[in-house]
Amino acid sequence: MSRQDSKLRIGLERLLSDQQHILNGRRFSVVMNRASVNADVRLACDLLAEKFPGQLRSILSPQHGLWCEQQANMIETAHGRHDRLCVPVYSLYSQTRRPTEEMLSGIDCLVIDLQDAGTRVYTFIWTMLYCLHECASRQISVVVLDRPNPIGGMISEGPLLDLACRSFVGEAEIPMRHGMTIGELAGFFNKRYGINAELVVVPMEGWRRDQYFDETGRLWVPPSPNMQAIQTAVVYPGQVLLEGTNLSEGRGTTVPFEVIGAPFIEPGEFCEHLQSLGLQGVRFLPIRFTPTFDKWAALSCGGVSIHVTDRAVFRSYEMTVRILKLCREKYPDECLLNPPPYEYENSLMPLDIISGSSLLRECIGRYSEIEAAIALDCEAWDQERSEFLLYPRVI
Repeated sequence: MSRQDSKLRIGLERLLSDQQHILNGRRFSVVMNRASVNADVRLACDLLAEKFPGQLRSILSPQHGLWCEQQANMIETAHGRHDRLCVPVYSLYSQTRRPTEEMLSGIDCLVIDLQDAGTRVYTFIWTMLYCLHECASRQISVVVLDRPNPIGGMISEGPLLDLACRSFVGEAEIPMRHGMTIGELAGFFNKRYGINAELVVVPMEGWRRDQYFDETGRLWVPPSPNMQAIQTAVVYPGQVLLEGTNLSEGRGTTVPFEVIGAPFIEPGEFCEHLQSLGLQGVRFLPIRFTPTFDKWAALSCGGVSIHVTDRAVFRSYEMTVRILKLCREKYPDECLLNPPPYEYENSLMPLDIISGSSLLRECIGRYSEIEAAIALDCEAWDQERSEFLLYPRVI
């Protein structure tokens, strides 16, 4: 059987079929958004309300809101109400990013069903971490319904987070591309950081660690406005670094994170320089694009589009770090780092909290070798996470 033919059952589907006892007779709320769907593209809240009538108390939504309407970086979502299900919808990206006493009142269990992107700075895993903390302090159990890591579970890249740079885009010492599912991370956080919440993870059936989402046979529903396709998720671990600079990562275009540019870049020359780096598994093509919003809105930006040719050897983090180094060398007066604030952090530099330390900023600032800013001890990380992996490594 090929990977394309694999019979995947996600945590939501297993809960509804053979793990119903977990929620029988229990009052619960669910953390989800419109990407929280089953194989028939039905929303988790609808399915849970049908299977467990009268037990659903509320819906809690992560960054971007229940309907994935809001753009990134401190564009908050208001609380609301789900009129058809007759339950409140609480935003965990509002004046608070932690569930409050009111949000958790009257429930026995909090169900979390979120589609992660496989990258440390994607905030859904930190919403889950905060939920674990708040539920543990109130003796409320947590049920995490596992879903695929869309960029697989075999490859990790980018240094571990330095806790001096903790923020809402990084709260734990994990790599930028961590290679874990949201269910595996729940177990990791709960034990490694002494949260000790009453945690149940409903694992998937039929998922392999070497599978990308487009090999699962499932339809991709974007979990955020700028995560429109799997190829976006593949380049995201590196390309998100651009949010700490004045280089456009393509927000305001139809291909966010799949391009890089600025008005001061000449695309043909820039592309030649990037091709000469000899990066594996990727090719570049000159481009001009005009963002409709965000950085350089309404201005023509020269740059390149990114085309991944071999995901097995492509390393997004290394690619973007080397692009940043090149830009700082070629355009020292134009390629600049953005100042705070970024994701509610008002003092640390955005590039520091995105990359996880000050090392990358220091290396590109003094034009020094940047290998240390890329390096990850993969063997040590594999050992660190090994006891929490729910799906075997593929040899």
